[in-house]
Amino acid sequence: MPEQTIPDVRKSVTVAATAEESFKVFTGRPADWWPPSHVLLKKERAGLAFEPRVGGRYYEWDVEGNEIAWGRVLEWDPPRRLVMTWRIDGNWQSITDDERASEIEVDFTPVDAGTTKVELAHVKLHKHGEGARRIFQALDGPSPGETLERFGKLF
Repeated sequence: MPEQTIPDVRKSVTVAATAEESFKVFTGRPADWWPPSHVLLKKERAGLAFEPRVGGRYYEWDVEGNEIAWGRVLEWDPPRRLVMTWRIDGNWQSITDDERASEIEVDFTPVDAGTTKVELAHVKLHKHGEGARRIFQALDGPSPGETLERFGKLF
């Protein structure tokens, strides 16, 4: 599907925390904000984690120790920015490569000394192929969306 036919989806939330605190919670405590319905595993999820470096995975594991990577970290720039691939196909199933993966950009912008705007953008959605329009429609709703709403409630 041509890139220009699927727009980016951008959501944001403002939290009562510094950019450093926001980045640390986002990357260090994903199990606290990640929607429980967003799971790729067949068994019960036991945990979620980010490997804190470019090339690192963000992944989940189940109660039996099986792991599935949601993607790879493309940019790791604390406390300003995080970019990663999103390894799902057009039917919300896990894929194993980044060639067909869209990307997620997360920017942490200080508003003042104790407040940060966190913007999450789904970009390159055309890479989901035939299901790209369906993925866009599922994501494109009122801001902040479920994920950032859950994240914002931690502060």
